[in-house]
Amino acid sequence: MSTSETHSIAEMRALLGQEVGVSRWFTIDQAKIDAFADLTEDHQHIHVDPVRAAEGPFGTTIAHGFLTLSMLSAMAYDAQPKLANLRMGVNYGFEKIRFVSPVPSGARIRGRFVLDALEERAPDEVQLSYGVTVEVEGQQKPALVAVWLGRRYLEVA
Repeated sequence: MSTSETHSIAEMRALLGQEVGVSRWFTIDQAKIDAFADLTEDHQHIHVDPVRAAEGPFGTTIAHGFLTLSMLSAMAYDAQPKLANLRMGVNYGFEKIRFVSPVPSGARIRGRFVLDALEERAPDEVQLSYGVTVEVEGQQKPALVAVWLGRRYLEVA
């Protein structure tokens, strides 16, 4: 499915239960991890100290779980289908988030999106629920699984 084309509510409804998109790969390098640590003031050694982290259970530094979660925004731009007549979209929150396995520094991740639910809340408002899996290239287990809610506000004629 092309994410550059727009879809009516009826077309989106027909996609319920299906994988609707996969993002491109994103590299999570140490510079990105360090920048996230600075922004969030979370400088735990497993994230920012390669020497000390090498002695730990992961053998290297790993991305913060919340860094992995924050990458969903970029992944969504790549992978989620667009509603026709969209005025704006907002992040409404999550029903569930699980950090299943670590993302080692230098790894590549991508998101897979399944459209789980679509609710028309008003003539100009739609709530979408996506099952999201963040894969780590070369790993069997995903880094993250979540149920993500988004609100879309439409132009109404």
